[in-house]
Amino acid sequence: MKFPDALVEGRLIRRYKRFLADVRLPDGTEVTAHCPNTGSMLGCQPDDARVWLSPSNNPKRKLKYTWELVEPLPGVLACVNTARPNAQARMAIEAGVVTELEGYRQCRAEVRYGAENSRIDLLLSGHDSQPDAWVEVKNVTLAEGGEGFFPDAVTERGQKHLRELTAQVVGGDRAVLFFVVNHTAIEQVRPADHIDPRYGQLLREACEAGVEVIAYRAALAGDDGEPSGHLTLVDSVPVSLEP
Repeated sequence: MKFPDALVEGRLIRRYKRFLADVRLPDGTEVTAHCPNTGSMLGCQPDDARVWLSPSNNPKRKLKYTWELVEPLPGVLACVNTARPNAQARMAIEAGVVTELEGYRQCRAEVRYGAENSRIDLLLSGHDSQPDAWVEVKNVTLAEGGEGFFPDAVTERGQKHLRELTAQVVGGDRAVLFFVVNHTAIEQVRPADHIDPRYGQLLREACEAGVEVIAYRAALAGDDGEPSGHLTLVDSVPVSLEP
């Protein structure tokens, strides 16, 4: 998938109130952009970092710009817009890139399920030999030494999702935790036990019960290291559950 419009580069001034970010454009103009990320964005908001915004021409929008990408370290890109991963995962599945989920003829989004009143990101059905697959998508942008960690803050919601996925496996369906790696320096994904040890424990218990965990990386950068304009998932990344 591609960004619908050309991105606008700027420099991050600050992120605040979770959903707002002040950015300085190349001509010196300062704008406030929507920050579509409820996490801590740990490591993805350094002062004066290069950032890229998507513009909108919708006159009903309060803010013209949405924060999409950041350069947290020189030559490294991360996508911080957590509205993107579900579409990234769906398009990769439908294109046959995700070999673990090939063969499903139908994909539905935001289907209600579970005892804890959840909505699954993607429900795959219509496979000739596999049961329905309940797919929960997570965005991975926290990087340390080449490893990606999830979550970047304590997440009771994420813990709930693991319980719901486990229940689907017990009921006879497939359940998949899909990490979308939106950070070009990440070579492996693992649970962030140092941030949310309960999440790590539940993830390991879910895997023992039969929940599948996969990770795929996005092609954020071109050969020159600059934003490619693409969010397409291109290849798998190993997942480690070692403590």
